[in-house]
Amino acid sequence: MFADKNRLRHDKDVERALKSKKSVFDAAAGVKYVANNKADSRVTVVVGTKVSKNATDRNRVKRQYREIIRLLLPSLKPGHDMIILVSKPALALDYEQKRDRLTKVFKKSGLLVG
Repeated sequence: MFADKNRLRHDKDVERALKSKKSVFDAAAGVKYVANNKADSRVTVVVGTKVSKNATDRNRVKRQYREIIRLLLPSLKPGHDMIILVSKPALALDYEQKRDRLTKVFKKSGLLVG
């Protein structure tokens, strides 16, 4: 779980990030992001019912991506709102594959420092 300061939870902030033209996608997941002029980056993970009708599958995938992001958070650029959008192929990946792919997405977007 993220610290409160790293959670993107207000609808207006999520809408602003979704409308952003800055995005990088992979087959399994992608990130849409926008600068927030704050000291910390805020993140939310979205797994829709198109990914799986089964809530336990969606929640498992969300927990895995949240853990990956929690571990990557110290090396992410501060001052951004990010939405991680998960696609159906993510269900077939194991944790390490999800971590590697999301890391590549963050590197490609320029959000990962180092």
